[in-house]
Amino acid sequence: MRDNSVFIQGLSSLGIELDKKQLEQFEMYYDLLIEWNSFMNLTAITEYEEVIQKHFLDSLSLIKSYQIKSGDTLLDMGTGAGFPGIPLKIAYPELNVLLMDSLNKRINFLNEVIKKLGLNNISAIHARAEEQARKLEYREQFDLVVSRAVAKMVSLAELCLPYVKKGGYFIPYKSGKITEELEEAEYGLECLGGKLEQKVTFTLPNTDMDRTLIRIKKVKETPKVYPRAGGKPLKMPLIKKKKV
Repeated sequence: MRDNSVFIQGLSSLGIELDKKQLEQFEMYYDLLIEWNSFMNLTAITEYEEVIQKHFLDSLSLIKSYQIKSGDTLLDMGTGAGFPGIPLKIAYPELNVLLMDSLNKRINFLNEVIKKLGLNNISAIHARAEEQARKLEYREQFDLVVSRAVAKMVSLAELCLPYVKKGGYFIPYKSGKITEELEEAEYGLECLGGKLEQKVTFTLPNTDMDRTLIRIKKVKETPKVYPRAGGKPLKMPLIKKKKV
């Protein structure tokens, strides 16, 4: 087993304790990530300690904004190589997790990870957010929707909030200065039935990387017109026009 002291230290700073099996699952996840990354593009970060800090600990930092409860249903939108969904599932086995991504090759990788790590109550589906949100078995069915996808918050909110049940939460992981992005998203959140509840900014353990978790509560149902089709959430975000 590699020297995982950096990981243990980072976990401790988040108040997370993992047993031997869970630590081994993270090791296996890292090995599979590197193996599959050799023939498909999963991550630009491959050095062990960097993956620990910028993928594993970053994913688990959700705990700073949300207290995971046994039986919570979590959707990881645009999961990519499984972040943050798989690290959260390893650390909190009681979570029911759905990983969603628009690239089928990634889903093959995620299914391999799920199988090799022996994870239960977790699945990965190949789907577009706009289309899947129209299906009753997914719409407003999740306690928590998370995303580390790179997109403006107002666009992410339109893609993610339709999946959150009333009283549940959407929490995007953001980096850099986000004050302007938050102000810009106010109108869209109101349209979508979301309300900004909390903003948590912190530095990732043993790095100089600032991260922000935005906790948005679903206070009312999302109107059926959202999310709009044809890439509109990204191309034409729900931003209130400024009066000239």
